[in-house]
Amino acid sequence: MPRKTRTLAPAAAFAVAAVLAVPASPATGAAVTPPARTAADPAFDFTKPTIAATGLTVPWGLAFLPDGSALISERNSARILQMKPGSAPTEVAKLSGVTPTGEGGLLGIAVSPTYAQDGYVYAYYTSASDNRIVRFKLAASPQQEVIFSGIPKNSYHDGGRIHFGPDGMLYVGTGDAGRTANSQDRNSPAGKILRMKPDGTAPPDNPTSGSVVYTLGHRNVQGLAWGPGGVMYNVELGNNRWDEVNHIEAGDNYGWPNVEGTGGEPTYHDPLAVWATREASPSGGAVAGDTLYAAALGGRRLWTVPLDGKGGASGQPTAVLQGTYGRLRTVAVGPDGWLWVMTSNRDGRGQPAQTDDRIIRFPKVAR
Repeated sequence: MPRKTRTLAPAAAFAVAAVLAVPASPATGAAVTPPARTAADPAFDFTKPTIAATGLTVPWGLAFLPDGSALISERNSARILQMKPGSAPTEVAKLSGVTPTGEGGLLGIAVSPTYAQDGYVYAYYTSASDNRIVRFKLAASPQQEVIFSGIPKNSYHDGGRIHFGPDGMLYVGTGDAGRTANSQDRNSPAGKILRMKPDGTAPPDNPTSGSVVYTLGHRNVQGLAWGPGGVMYNVELGNNRWDEVNHIEAGDNYGWPNVEGTGGEPTYHDPLAVWATREASPSGGAVAGDTLYAAALGGRRLWTVPLDGKGGASGQPTAVLQGTYGRLRTVAVGPDGWLWVMTSNRDGRGQPAQTDDRIIRFPKVAR
């Protein structure tokens, strides 16, 4: 059920301008007084990058196996690569039935929280008829079990991020598939965050009995993350004005297409931070300590958002890596404790100095 928008702290919802100076309310444009903590305090040293992998072709998803190695999905090739510490990525699986068109293809991947027992890897991909989720065991041509299908597809707004949450459930970010009415249709899986058991069925404690819909009113969800205490966040791409970071709460309605950004309407849950679309187009998201990191495609930077630990922002976001590596698709905290950032430059949307896609790792800040 939708709930009334909670009252945010004075700087919990604000627009981020090209020059980050005084935060402003996107609803009124009026300046607001920032709290004592005025910027994110990054836990990582962005002056000491390590190039972990190069030569990738439109990588999209990133997940980690229990041995510390990374799995990487390539959107157009339908390949899954494994990168062990100190080694170059090698192909460990290639999925069948993937139809890469526009923004669709092999998108998010996730590793079963009980991988040591079941060996399952999960993937979200675009088929000839829909977007779907499969699980399989790593092999050259794996046997793919479809656990959920029928998510509307298009050449854009396919969502695609999947993650297992702290509760062991699989969370899925979907897009509206270019049909805005999908987002407010509770019977459509498009424009939603879905929550399901590892076998694709609805958990009994979901907001609506028998439904995998967890939240609605989203435009194109491509980032999911959890902070301390299991507080959940998403990042999603807006239309012409505002991209969003949201605190995700079961059953809430996030407004699209009736509201873009902060609307202040009691029916909808307002975002905790917004950016002008030219500065973000956010995809992956990750939380480390009291900071959320959001990878920006169009903005070609990494946003750092200070969090209050209760689902709000505690100050003003700041940007790092502006234009350094081009379009950023995915960000994750690895089992090594470093921040992993993956680029997405080889899909015809502009090239930085290098012409391949890569993974860059950043160490923790020495305290």
